Amino acid sequence: MKTNFSRVMATMALRFRDNLALVNVERDRRYSFAEYHRLTNRIAHMMRHALGLGAGDKVMLILENDNLSLLHFPAIYKQEATFVFSNLRDSQEEQARQIDHVRPKFVFIETRLVAEYRDMLAGRGCTVVAMDRSPDLPHDVACFWDLVEAASDADNDCELDVNEHTAILRFTGGTTALGKCAMYSIGHFLAMRDSFYLTTDLGYDEDTKYLAFTPMSHMSLMPFVATFFGGGATYTLNTPDLAQWCETVQRERITQSAMVPTLLYRLLDMNSSRTYDLSSLRTMIYGAAPIAPAAVERLVAEFGQIFVQLYGGSETIMFVSALRKREHRSDTEAARARLASAGRVSAGVELMIADLDGNRLPLGQTGEIWLRTQATIAGYYGNPEATAAEFENGYWKSGDIGYVDDDGYLYIVDRKKDMIITGGFNVYAIEVEGALAEHPAVLMSAVVGVPHPDWGEAVHAEVILRDGATATDEDLITHAKQRLGSYKAPKTVTFVAELPLSPVGKVLRRQVRQRYWAGRDRQV
Repeated sequence: MKTNFSRVMATMALRFRDNLALVNVERDRRYSFAEYHRLTNRIAHMMRHALGLGAGDKVMLILENDNLSLLHFPAIYKQEATFVFSNLRDSQEEQARQIDHVRPKFVFIETRLVAEYRDMLAGRGCTVVAMDRSPDLPHDVACFWDLVEAASDADNDCELDVNEHTAILRFTGGTTALGKCAMYSIGHFLAMRDSFYLTTDLGYDEDTKYLAFTPMSHMSLMPFVATFFGGGATYTLNTPDLAQWCETVQRERITQSAMVPTLLYRLLDMNSSRTYDLSSLRTMIYGAAPIAPAAVERLVAEFGQIFVQLYGGSETIMFVSALRKREHRSDTEAARARLASAGRVSAGVELMIADLDGNRLPLGQTGEIWLRTQATIAGYYGNPEATAAEFENGYWKSGDIGYVDDDGYLYIVDRKKDMIITGGFNVYAIEVEGALAEHPAVLMSAVVGVPHPDWGEAVHAEVILRDGATATDEDLITHAKQRLGSYKAPKTVTFVAELPLSPVGKVLRRQVRQRYWAGRDRQV
């Protein structure tokens, strides 16, 4: 199937003409659907004609949310080149590795980074395009707005195969291993869009005002696509500043946003709903981890029953399960137990719990989660070894360990590589972290296996306490023993001021673990 996205968006521009489509908060740029359509037409013409890019060529984006929203899917789908999303918060060393892997011809970058990145990019044969005007731009660095304003805003004749054309390359998060380069077709993103409409709790329509807070190269891109096709407006923020997030919700009457649970806990700690008017919020999406049952009552009391947990992955970008708003309750033991789940599996998702040999396991048994959907990618760019290891018969082997109960609720027990084997027993880090999160003094934690002369590994926790709270290591160990039993509880606890986080806010257990296993030939 082929599509001409200029024509698709032209129809939307007629329907939603003067509705706001995009608002860049920090740069104070506002585009109606009609204006956004003309702008992305200009970008597509600029890519095709001024830069001479065509099928097979690649362009890397190292951008803040504001600028990335201009060079996102509407512009991408209107021309033939492949766009590579790099997270602005990745290190320059990691971005250099990504460039070496995909070999882009052009790199679009924030102007403030030009001086720092120019030599690295030039040494790799990349032409640099700076996003904002500046009198200090070197002669060999083009300015985005100069190129765009010289281009036509007319609809074009570009037709792309929604299944065969690789529109986007995006590097996976790498919380347990170095990131790999996922390949996405237009069809993958359309399947992802449709998955958001399957859950009526999310309610995308012309009144939606979605605030993109996490990087739009990753988690925030999914609600952005769904908001756009629903006729709503996306607002972008560049910095993870919760006070600014609250101010924007209050000023713009934001209806929807997305965060990881650790940020929701911080909103509680700062008494945000008492300081700001956040009453316009009707949906808060979260992922990456469940909300600790002990925190649900506080969150619902402060913000209302507006929370939806979504589970998915970079390799299958539709959400594959959802815990809906009305399921965020803890008034019965059954309801409280389900808060630890990722919700029920979405319609249209083929989910298999597999044993070590790839055989399907029955309900209630724990194994690796395999996923086959219309949004599951075919593999990794330039990495046949990883593709062969992680994909089989159209399934993506997620690396998540879990089970499905008799009522269809999916429980994520842990990441496959985060399992701790101590004295012959399997301990799942996420279960221990969940127990620690129920202690009133604990803000967040990372649980890892550390070397032990007798048991091979011992359970260890690094813990951040809430502001003003106190607890001893024995307090937390006793607390965990009461909830999990002695063999699962941490044997040792270290109190820390911060934990390493991925650009999208996930705790990087791998980095925590490496501190304890450095220099050892064998890491159990």
